[in-house]
Amino acid sequence: MTGWDIGEINRQKREGRDHSLHCASLYDKLERVIVPLFYRDRERFIDVMIHSIAINGSFFNTHRMIQEYVLNAYYSR
Repeated sequence: MTGWDIGEINRQKREGRDHSLHCASLYDKLERVIVPLFYRDRERFIDVMIHSIAINGSFFNTHRMIQEYVLNAYYSR
């Protein structure tokens, strides 16, 4: 498991998306899944966090962000 999904299942981009749906999904996931796991099964919660960082950490880094910024800001014209 690499974390929890938040938001609608159909992730196609739509104009005028209602962000309140994502907000409601986030709070629901926190209340019903994440917080209970944190308090009831701390070891499992830590395992999910470690696995999430191991799988996704390489994508969320400064080098990728700068590269994406340069490509989108300067070379997309």
